[in-house]
Amino acid sequence: MSLKTIRLELARCPDHPVGSSEFGYVFKAPLDPEGRVDPTNWRRERTRCTVTRFAPREADDHGHLVHRRNGWAFHYDGTEPEDDEVLVQFEAHRFVEGEYVAIKEWDGVTRTFRIVRVN
Repeated sequence: MSLKTIRLELARCPDHPVGSSEFGYVFKAPLDPEGRVDPTNWRRERTRCTVTRFAPREADDHGHLVHRRNGWAFHYDGTEPEDDEVLVQFEAHRFVEGEYVAIKEWDGVTRTFRIVRVN
């Protein structure tokens, strides 16, 4: 199974009424035929399941897609596990363009992101 590259961009919110392509994530993960993250293949490929968080006027953060007892998260290089960004109900999401996912970010705020590309 090959890894898919998934791009998430900030969905509309009070600060960005039409969303923003300047805030988001690009990550790699193995997807099953329905577009859900495949945990078995993730275990085999976890070192290749990377993430980059991007935002204007900030250096990109780089890390990995990780699985904890309480679910999936993005863990960034040089940070502690308690700083991980929690992926809300990640295992239930289908990663197809146009769908939405929620992420509890580093500042404790849960934001919604639109899936804009899967390739």
